[in-house]
Amino acid sequence: MSFDFNRHPDRRDVPGEKWGRFSGRDILPLWVADMDFTAPPAVLEALHARIDHGVFGYTEAWPSLIEAVTDGIERDHGWRVEPDWLVWLPGVVTGFNLACRAVGEAGDGVFTATPVYPPFLFAPGNSDRRLITSPLELEGGRWQWSREATAAAMDPRTRLFMLCNPHNPVGRVFDRDELTWIAALAEERDLVICSDEIHCGLVLDEDRPHIPIAALDERVARRTITLMAPSKTWNIAALYSSFAIIPDAELRRRYRHVMRGIVPQVNVLGLVATEAAYRDGGPWRAALLDHLRANRARVLEAVAAMPGLSTTAPEATYLAWIDCREAGLDDPAGFFEAGGVGLSDGRGFGLPGFVRLNFGCARDTLDEALSRMAHALSTRPAS
Repeated sequence: MSFDFNRHPDRRDVPGEKWGRFSGRDILPLWVADMDFTAPPAVLEALHARIDHGVFGYTEAWPSLIEAVTDGIERDHGWRVEPDWLVWLPGVVTGFNLACRAVGEAGDGVFTATPVYPPFLFAPGNSDRRLITSPLELEGGRWQWSREATAAAMDPRTRLFMLCNPHNPVGRVFDRDELTWIAALAEERDLVICSDEIHCGLVLDEDRPHIPIAALDERVARRTITLMAPSKTWNIAALYSSFAIIPDAELRRRYRHVMRGIVPQVNVLGLVATEAAYRDGGPWRAALLDHLRANRARVLEAVAAMPGLSTTAPEATYLAWIDCREAGLDDPAGFFEAGGVGLSDGRGFGLPGFVRLNFGCARDTLDEALSRMAHALSTRPAS
């Protein structure tokens, strides 16, 4: 089967969407983490069939959906998930906000490492918890954990470790040794781990497979809330279908308790799309990964030639985390927006001086954006 990832679906006139942000301006949007590709044919066919059915009443997850998800996780990540571990959610952001509510009490600490997806930084405060952070460190061209600093950052009232793996924005796929260290730290400090694994289907380096931290062993699983969704991998984010995997019955009970009266059921079209993606979306995903690998190579080559910019090769995701500090730019995101490219500002991730570039787009869009960035740098006035 062949799929065309170089088409240009028109998104410019949809308010609030990726392209709509810059409507009427000549700015290429490589910012928010959704891709420019139409959803897989198998997903579109399943949605059309459900629409033709014509009834959109209340529903819950059905057996073939649950089977598609559990089989897909076992197939792709070697982890057998029991059906009763699943808690269906309208989004992963909802999922880690619920984890903050379900673990500990007001005033307790929630740890995460920076830079990180911005909602991680706000979730603790939404539940009257304290945010505790420690920075990842760039060593040898790869973002690493500072293990001593991580342990030292936590205080006796730290109750939750919020992990992002694969990591947004630095693109790391944390290996078994790193995950084992996190698991041991969690056991030593009696922490619950909430692991956002929404990008687990987008591993670009085949020699670095994604390992769910809860799959390490049963002891880790009992203290872990794993969050997954088809949204990033199959580009169906606005269908709002995701799930938590919570093996421990008491932790799962507490999690469901804080959902009551607040979190709605997942809509039926999101569930339909989820089943189709996990069951029949494999060929599309394989072709997508080939396209993203080629785009990643374009980004790495182009950024290496831009004065004052550097980046690392993301092991997963379609996101490049670009260091602009040597370029002497006070506002890198604003500078490149003025040059015709819309990027995410590193300040929102907890690390000023960086930008995040989304290369989940057609190749000519990416090439034009990279050309505009290089032109902006080469033509700026001398300081």
